[in-house]
Amino acid sequence: MLKTRIILIVVSAAVIGLLFLLPKVVVENENQLAATADSTTVAPATPAAAHNSVPETLSKAIKSLRSQYLSSPENKKSSIFADSLQNLYTKAGQFDSAAWFADKAASFLNTTESFLKAGNSYYEAYTFAMKPEKQQALAEKTREYLEKVIKADPKNLEAKTKIGMTYFSSNPPKGVGILREVLEADPKNELVLFNLGMLAIQSGQYDRAIERLNELVAVNPKHTQGQMLLGVAYMNKGEKDKARQQFEKVKQLDNDPSVQATVDSYLNDLK
Repeated sequence: MLKTRIILIVVSAAVIGLLFLLPKVVVENENQLAATADSTTVAPATPAAAHNSVPETLSKAIKSLRSQYLSSPENKKSSIFADSLQNLYTKAGQFDSAAWFADKAASFLNTTESFLKAGNSYYEAYTFAMKPEKQQALAEKTREYLEKVIKADPKNLEAKTKIGMTYFSSNPPKGVGILREVLEADPKNELVLFNLGMLAIQSGQYDRAIERLNELVAVNPKHTQGQMLLGVAYMNKGEKDKARQQFEKVKQLDNDPSVQATVDSYLNDLK
């Protein structure tokens, strides 16, 4: 199922045309990717439903829990309320609020687990931020917490990858360097291969994107997001037959109606 934030960036109906509107800067390697990312990296789009109406039952639960949180003293009970609110706001797609409460919980609990939760929440909010100043603030909070996680667990490559991704809105060469470090430690790291593929497409580096994404689907043939993005790379490069094969493969991998509709829209563009 395409439920992650990354695939929303790539295949959401609201941003189907985004990749085709990006600057088509031709670069040949990831060093040039870092150099051109300042002008080509686009803030991930917020899905239309992210802050729309919340189901009534969820809204009532949030309201009730907020009331209990606000009336409780700064203690463990308050942190438990904050942690629960983080979960509810995440379900509601209100990632800024989720991150704020995760921060409150982590500040009291002071555990690696709470740091990881706060870092992940801030990262999710970061990926949906549109304004540069907001991106920067959320990126800094992401790094603040995930660096604590890495200090406690240097082998946490997912946390390191997310830290690397936060630099693409401010210091792309540093971001590429961090992702490469992760890939050196784990050449089959799916998250890094996917992100490098996505970033290569954003900079018009389609051959590199195809290379990275083929590495990804070789590691995990059922990586639906990677298969979809590979189709996008082929389509941008003008290799329509290969793109069509990729999109048909995605249709077989995931029967979610939104995925099917997105694939059909790409297939229509290929006619």
